[in-house]
Amino acid sequence: MLNFDGFIDSKKWAKAAAVRAVKTVAQTAIAMIGTSAVLGEVNWTMIVSVAVLAGGLSLLTSVTGLPEIKAEAEEGW
Repeated sequence: MLNFDGFIDSKKWAKAAAVRAVKTVAQTAIAMIGTSAVLGEVNWTMIVSVAVLAGGLSLLTSVTGLPEIKAEAEEGW
């Protein structure tokens, strides 16, 4: 939602970005576990590392904008 200055509410952005990052971490971990299980060995260090990296990249991508926040802002107009 936009505040009176026309800027996006940082608390709503942070919440939306965190939710998106957590979902990305979970999806990445599940994909890596599945792939590792097929190959015969689950390397937990690699899974955690890749999942955390994916979460960080998700947060950085969110800096460019979140569709759910933009949709709320447009509805408020």
